Order: sequence, then structure tokens, then C-alpha cells
Amino acid sequence: MSGPSSMRTPLARVRSLGASHSGTSDFWRQRLTAAAMVLLIVPVIVVVIMLLGRNQAGAAQILGSLPIAIILLLFIVASTWHMKIGMQVVIEDYVHHEKLKLASIMANNFFCFAVATASIYAILKLSSGV
Repeated sequence: MSGPSSMRTPLARVRSLGASHSGTSDFWRQRLTAAAMVLLIVPVIVVVIMLLGRNQAGAAQILGSLPIAIILLLFIVASTWHMKIGMQVVIEDYVHHEKLKLASIMANNFFCFAVATASIYAILKLSSGV
């Protein structure tokens, strides 16, 4: 439907951008974060099992290992980014009132940033032993 009856601009047709103006980039970013989480889930589960039953000193000792802290930080970044993209797609598809859509996307961005920041802070604090 790219004939004269189309409401899309010629530039949008060439770039294959949809209504969200992001085209397939969100699709590929979500697949990339999903692949990262698939690769990281086994090490994360192993770390969580190692942390079971430990007190704060034991957890700090385990998390004090640089490779473990890096694995957890990568998992946090990938999962919160994946969560943000997924929820944004749902909001864009199902919220039709523009002001509510904008407010919802802003709240989603803030929430995902807050979760990532708090999680990263917790891992860094525990891994530094402070």
C-alpha cells in the first residue's frame, strides 16, 4: 500500500519506519537483550544458588569476585533494557490516548531506570564489601 492513497511520507516508506518511528530497531534490540539473557541465565542461577543461606558477609565474599559482579551487572542491564522495550511496545500498541501514552512511556522509562540503578547500586555495594 505505497501508492498515492498511502498516508506515509516517501521518506518513511524508504526507511520502513512505522508509527513509532523506530522501525525494526526495537525488535532487534529486544532480540539482542533476550539472547544476552539466555547466555547469562545459567551463570546467574549458579550465583543465586551459591548465595542461598549466606549472610551479608558471605554474600559480599561471593559478590566480591569481579567475574561474578560483572555477570550480574550485565544481566541487570540486559533484563531491564529488555523490560523497558517490551513494555513500551505494549504501551504503544494498546494505549490510544496520546497524553496517556506519553505519560505511560515516561513512567515506564523512569521505572526501568530506577530498577536498574537500584540493582546496580546493590551489586556494587555488596561487591565492594562496604
